[in-house]
Order: sequence, then structure tokens, then C-alpha cells
Amino acid sequence: MLHATGPMLTVDVGEQETVETDIDDVLETFIGGRGVATRLAHERVPFDADPFGPENSMFFSTGPMQTSNMSFTGRMNCTSLSPLTGGLLSSNAGGFMSRNFADTGYSVVEFTGVSDELVVVHVRDDGVEFEPVPDLEEATVPETTEYIEETHGLSEEHVACIGPAGENRVRFASIMTTESRAFGRGGLGAVLGAKNVKAITFAGDSRRAVEIPPVQMDVHREAATSDHIMKQQGTTSVTDLANEVGALPTRYFSELKFEGVEGINGDRVAEKKYKKGTCSSCAFACKLPTRDEERGVETEGPEYETVMSFGSNCSVDDIVDVMKSNELCDRYGIDTISGGNAVAAYLASEDEFGNVDLIHELVEKIAFREGVGDLLAEGIARFHDELGVDNWTVKGLDFAAHDGRTLNGQGLSYAVANRGADHMFTTIYAWEYPLVAQDEALKPTGLEGKAPHVVRQENARALEDCGIVCRFSRGFMTPERFEGLFGADYDDLLAVGSKVVELERHFNNQRGFDRADDTLPYDLPDFEAALDDYYAQRDWNEDGTVPDGYVDDAPVSAD
Repeated sequence: MLHATGPMLTVDVGEQETVETDIDDVLETFIGGRGVATRLAHERVPFDADPFGPENSMFFSTGPMQTSNMSFTGRMNCTSLSPLTGGLLSSNAGGFMSRNFADTGYSVVEFTGVSDELVVVHVRDDGVEFEPVPDLEEATVPETTEYIEETHGLSEEHVACIGPAGENRVRFASIMTTESRAFGRGGLGAVLGAKNVKAITFAGDSRRAVEIPPVQMDVHREAATSDHIMKQQGTTSVTDLANEVGALPTRYFSELKFEGVEGINGDRVAEKKYKKGTCSSCAFACKLPTRDEERGVETEGPEYETVMSFGSNCSVDDIVDVMKSNELCDRYGIDTISGGNAVAAYLASEDEFGNVDLIHELVEKIAFREGVGDLLAEGIARFHDELGVDNWTVKGLDFAAHDGRTLNGQGLSYAVANRGADHMFTTIYAWEYPLVAQDEALKPTGLEGKAPHVVRQENARALEDCGIVCRFSRGFMTPERFEGLFGADYDDLLAVGSKVVELERHFNNQRGFDRADDTLPYDLPDFEAALDDYYAQRDWNEDGTVPDGYVDDAPVSAD
């Protein structure tokens, strides 16, 4: 089976020491990316670790496809304990860093400990340098990448960094790469901030040779020649459909349709797009460099999730205002979904929906934990009572834009997903709108028979994250092509994805998560029966826990 190659490098930022570890057995079993990082975290991070403590590790990992030139592979994985959810969480970012990471020759780089001073950690194939950077305290993401380029000659494509939000431990702070791409959900930027690491750079000339079957060129050619609406509008191409079917959260989740959708839909984004945007080696080019010269706003995006969080959910109907919110979040290192939803919650509490000046002011206050921003920076699950608003989260993670009250299978997915209300854990919404062929589509309402679909899509998404292959490869990366690339039966590959989901669940079980956490802030028909079916499909206990003895805890030892 095709898998990533190379050792793990452990970087103790407190002791400023490094150790290499042979992890071939883990790579052979879990392929790479999220799977390998999850397996390593399960063994190396104490179940009772504090997300902000020195014992919490952060794992950056790549997969075998990052040694290829195939489209949909310009991504990489980051795994750690989330300060927002309290559970093990993996986040996936695009851009151009993954291949620079692969050039170090490592398949995984683990960061542990806490530095005594603010540092940039330079990871190269010939060693690691710890650079004190006191002058970068609370520097923005562009300021940080500019410093690294001027001082070290490394472009933004080599850099993963945090903004002020990460340093100030905003619980939904992002790690930014290529300036505008984010390891967004779950607050991993705050973990890096707690370690007193401002930025990490990756460079070298030691990329491992991995033989990729020629089917990769079929995928790449089709990505280049396809006439897909995402090439013009990115994920915002779904905005009008979501609004039409009643799945677009509006005014802090109180409504499901937005009367101002025409001001923030895919057409408006396409009008502001001024050039093509892509990730490393990808010919699909679905990214959205946008600008408005009249108001001096330039950003990448917004994507659909940001159109929801800072648009309809805040009752904002001007795409340039949403672009500005997106720009601010990228500058300060804030997840646009959680950032926008937190702001929407505050607007609901103050009856200030649509107040654009206040929205932009709140983003900055969150980043620096100033005034009410200090409260909002804790995340909705921690502040909702104080503001007197409903708790629109699952496991502490607030909801994405494809609303489960209309797309019921997506609702079930939000409830059971290990990282909370995240749409990318299954992307089952695509089958319920539908965005797939009619013969594959699912009826959006009702949960009968949905649990097996949720399980299969969780496994498929986990497999993609091991590869690492972009979510938007749907329709290009067929099961047959997975088999051709990875050299294994597709059901066997899905079994790898299943094991990853189970390892995440088992880890979180040890931290107290169980059935009581697989819940929703709204009712769905036959929800408890669907939950029972989901657990049965996975051979888990009725209380939502993985059975004792199910997980192999063989240690990974250092050389």
C-alpha cells in the first residue's frame, strides 16, 4: 500500500532539543497525514494533557501524494489537542507549504514543550534552529512572513505562523500558511501560541522518492480541462442553492434563509476575483483572490463558510464587508467560521445585526482580547450563558454553514463527528442538496438509513486526509483511482479511515467524551435511533465509547 516515507522529527521547544524516530510501521499502517498523526498522538500525548500545557504535542504531517505532481494534493495536516473542544483534533490546510515540508525529508514533525521566549523554529533537512524573536510579539501574519523573507530569504510558502490571536490564546486561533491559508478549526494556533512559537519554517532538498502510479496524470489532466463552476466561484457556488433549500444559517442560526443573499453569493465573489488562485501542483485552481479597489480591500476569498459566518449569520449583505472580515481574520490569525459565529452571537445579544463597523471592531478586539473580545475569544460554548444566547456548538465547536435542520444526515454527522460541528468530517451535505448525480443522492429530510452513509463518508474523508487528497477531488478521485494510486482494495483503504476515526474517538473517550456529547441544539426525527444505528455500524458501545481492548497501544520508540 502506498504510504509516506521518512522518520518523525520531535522538536522540544522548551529544551531546544530534537530527536528522530523511525515510524515505518505506523506509516505502513496509516498511510500518512491525519492517520499517522492521530496514531502518534494517541500514544504520545497523555489523555489528561492540558491543550495549553507542555505535554501537549502538535504534529505536522504529510502524505505520499505530496511527493507527486497531481492536482488536489497541495495540502497538509496538523493534529493536536484542541483548546476549543478539549478533544483530539486534526486540521487540514492548503497552499504551498506541503511540498516545502516534504523537502525536509521528514514525514512528521512533532512539537512539544514550551519555550521560555518567543521563537521562530526553522526546520531544515540539515538541522533545526531556534531563533528568538521578541520584536515579533503580537505581529500580524503579513508582518511575520515579511520578516522571515527579509531575514532568511524564505517566502510565505515556507512558513506556518500565528498572529496576535494565537499568542493571546484565542481558543479558535488559526495557524496560517502562505498568508491566507489556514489550519483553521479548533484553535490550533492557540496551541502554538501557548508553546511560545511565533512561526515555523520548513526547507530542504531531501524529499523522499515515492513511486506514484501513472493514474495520477489522468486526475491531473481532468482537473485542468474540466469546466467546473468552482473554478470561478470556489465554494461560494453553493450559496444560492443553500439559501433556496433553507440551509443557510442566518442571524445567529435563528433563520435558515437570508433575504440579502444576492449581495454575498457566488456571482458577487466572482465579480471581485481578479486572478486565478490555486494550491501547490493543482490545476483545478478553485481559490479566490479578490479585491475591491474603491474600498482598498484585498484578500483570498471569502469561501462559502465565511459568507455564512460573517455574512448571513451577521445579517451583512455586502460582499466587500465580508471580504474585509475575511482579510482581518487572516491578518490576525482567526478561524473565519468560529470568529464570525462568535461575532454573530454578540450581535444577537445586543440586537446589532448588520452593524459592519462593530463587526470589524470585534474581530480586532478578539485577536487582542480587549474588552468584550476577551469573552468572545473563549468560544460560544464558554460564553453563551453570559450573553444569554443559545449554545450553537457540538463538543464546543460551533456550526458550519450547511444546516442540519434541513440536511438531516449532515445534522447527524455534526452530532457524531469527533471534532464537533464540522462539515468536512463527512461532507454528506453534498449528497443531500444534492451536489452529486441524482442516482447517488439522498433525501435531505429524515434519518432512516442515514447512519451507514455517515460512517462510510467519515471513513472516506479520513482516508483522503491520510493521502493527503483535497475534498474537492470528488468526481475525479473515484474508488477505482484510489485503488490504482494506493495499491489496495478500496474497502481496505476505507478500513484505514475507519481506524483513524476510532482512534480519535477512543482518545476523546479517555478525556470523558461519550454519547452525551453526540448531541444537537435542535431536534431531528428519530435521532436517538439513528445514533444507536451509527454506534452499531461501528461496533461501538451504546454509550458512544470504543470497546475496551479495541485499540492497539504498542509504543513508538525513539532511535
